[in-house]
Amino acid sequence: MVAQYTESDNVKGMTQVLTTLVAIALLWWVAVVGDGTSHWLTVAAILLITLFTLRVFALMHECGHGSLFHSRWLNRAIGFVLGVVSGMPQYVWSQHHNYHHAHNGNWDKYRGPYTTLSVDEYAAMTGRQQRMYRRKCSIAAAPVAGFIYLIFNPRFTWIKGSIQLVIHIVRKKLAQPNISIKQHAASFETRYWKSAKEYWHMFWNNVVLLSVWALMSWACGTALFFTIYIASVAIAGGAGIVLFTVQHNFEHAYASDNKHWNYYAGAIKGTSFLILPRWLNWFTVNIGYHHIHHLSANIPNYFLVKCHNEYQHLFLGVTRVKLSQVHNALKCILWDVRAQQIISVAEYRQSVSAL
Repeated sequence: MVAQYTESDNVKGMTQVLTTLVAIALLWWVAVVGDGTSHWLTVAAILLITLFTLRVFALMHECGHGSLFHSRWLNRAIGFVLGVVSGMPQYVWSQHHNYHHAHNGNWDKYRGPYTTLSVDEYAAMTGRQQRMYRRKCSIAAAPVAGFIYLIFNPRFTWIKGSIQLVIHIVRKKLAQPNISIKQHAASFETRYWKSAKEYWHMFWNNVVLLSVWALMSWACGTALFFTIYIASVAIAGGAGIVLFTVQHNFEHAYASDNKHWNYYAGAIKGTSFLILPRWLNWFTVNIGYHHIHHLSANIPNYFLVKCHNEYQHLFLGVTRVKLSQVHNALKCILWDVRAQQIISVAEYRQSVSAL
């Protein structure tokens, strides 16, 4: 199955990228022009920019797996460009995301973007802390999470880490002047990046993005630019976090500890098949077929549907989640370590009241 569908196509990949980027450019033009004629036109354009930004992030994600293009160079170069458009340093993000793939379903190792709590951790919280946790995981809070995830954190961590790096180098240079700056820099450790390569990807992503911010502010006005940008990117980021969450957090999803974890059980029982309308599958580049994606991240998005249809008899155990069920799936935010599965807060309360 994997061998049959992992042959990427540069033409298909480039067509997806170019149609997406051209559409975003045109929609930005409509949004700016609409501000002087019809605010409703601007609002409509922002909604479409949001959807295309979601598509940009999904394509960037695929470049990180090296599956959108057959060419390794194209995956890297286009991935960088898409990372700038979506606001995320692509290479650094892909390293974290690949860790998720390597440990999917192993909740000792990875607990998703909301850092899903275990039942015992939730029980140890105060009532106020429990309410805050539930609100954090809700759809209403998703745009805030999207703002933090795509706009604030990538800038803040780079600036904070860079300041710490400079301070480290200055202190080391004063203490050991005979050692080169490069050697002092190599001894610096931070949780924000794991290598010099990751740092320079963060550096250039931020430098290019901040330059684009300045250019766009000059071209269409600072207030208008950031209104459109923050609204579209924050909502797109929130939508992406919600989609990712319900692909792993749903009723009785497989959630093993490290000792009993199995990779394929994680792909089949710990990943959902998100059933979306065809137009939304297009904007999310078929990422709803997440069980296929976790069986092999080397299968490009344009083969996921065909692969699923041909081998669907193998996926009868995969949980189907409809768009109308996303809200309920987001309530499954607790890891029952004893049962090795994800449960809802309501189910947790029932078990407590039964004691």
